Amino acid sequence: MKKHKFGNSDLQVSQLGLGCMGMSEFYGNYDDNESIAVIHHAIDKGINFFDTADMYGPEKNEILVGKALKGKRDEVVLATKFGVMRGAGGSFPGINGKPEYVKQACEKSLQRLGIDHIDLYYQHRVDPNTPIEDTVGAMSELVNEGKVRFLGLSEATEEIIRRAHKIHPISAVQTEYSLWSNDLEAVIPVCRELGIAMVPYSPLGRGFLSGNYRSPDDFEAGDFRRYNPRFSAENFSKNLEILEKVEEIAKSKSVTPSQIALAWVLSKGDDMFPIPGTKRIKYLDENIEATKISLETDEVEQLDQLYKLVSGNRY
Repeated sequence: MKKHKFGNSDLQVSQLGLGCMGMSEFYGNYDDNESIAVIHHAIDKGINFFDTADMYGPEKNEILVGKALKGKRDEVVLATKFGVMRGAGGSFPGINGKPEYVKQACEKSLQRLGIDHIDLYYQHRVDPNTPIEDTVGAMSELVNEGKVRFLGLSEATEEIIRRAHKIHPISAVQTEYSLWSNDLEAVIPVCRELGIAMVPYSPLGRGFLSGNYRSPDDFEAGDFRRYNPRFSAENFSKNLEILEKVEEIAKSKSVTPSQIALAWVLSKGDDMFPIPGTKRIKYLDENIEATKISLETDEVEQLDQLYKLVSGNRY
């Protein structure tokens, strides 16, 4: 697994990371022992970049990742996030970027993960009621205290990124990015200008681009995709046209649709560090093989056009 310099930081990060959210929530059933095996297998295969957040589970995912990485801390770059609050029964009471909350959230994440510092600490979503300067100011104090090494933002606009970067260097911006979600492209120029790494999440379109799902009924009970606009019965059937075009290219190269979707993201530059999530070793291995695929210019151009066919909002 190739590693690249991670933005303006001194980190060397594998070109493919592992998103751990689905190991604890949102995507149906999960098994902690199997998830830990996946994390260990990822490390054995050269992946050193792992992504979690305090709101996944909620809280369970950080505990799980911390358990999996026990004794392996020095081998990995560990990212977590704060800002999306969770309430009783898993409710979502809002976004919080207040300085005192930032520090409280960090302390709790360190405890759950069982570590003394976080390599990359993201604001999960921008708090519209707290100036970004105040939030990043508190995050920078965590760096000064040695509790955090580098800072990141998730789903932030160009304006927010620039304002935040003036307070303290931002090393990563995480945004959903795939063949059917092109939101990251709005901030690629500013990220490259400021030397910020880009971390595409859901690069497989929340599993849609794998080709493993042909209808909303294929999802397990409790899977949030059953209630996501793009996966509604009406939109799902329309979006299959996107999948069919990905499958055509995959068939011509004797690879899977997932591998084409990942190869497309990776083709966008060495400053892209996608973090596809999985709970299965076989899918992890499939994703890793995508790093060996080279797409022709005309294939990339064909794939670039698929976003125009998307039916339904992201959320």
